[in-house]
Amino acid sequence: MKSVRLDAELERQLEESGRVSGQSASEIIRDAVRRRCREILGDRADSRLSDVIGSVAGGGSSRRTGRAFARLLRRRRKFRR
Repeated sequence: MKSVRLDAELERQLEESGRVSGQSASEIIRDAVRRRCREILGDRADSRLSDVIGSVAGGGSSRRTGRAFARLLRRRRKFRR
């Protein structure tokens, strides 16, 4: 369980929001925290890809792919010089 300190203005807004929406202050706070956590954590690559990480079949072509990628990097370095 967490507790939160609000300044007077934010507390006034919270109370007014509760009256207007018919929700309790706790419901409003939980909803705001839930949305903010989703906003922060939803941007992480591991959150977006967690359902597919480790589920791709390799098929044995990774060696060729690695060589092709190395060639590409060498060519790019030549062009930059």
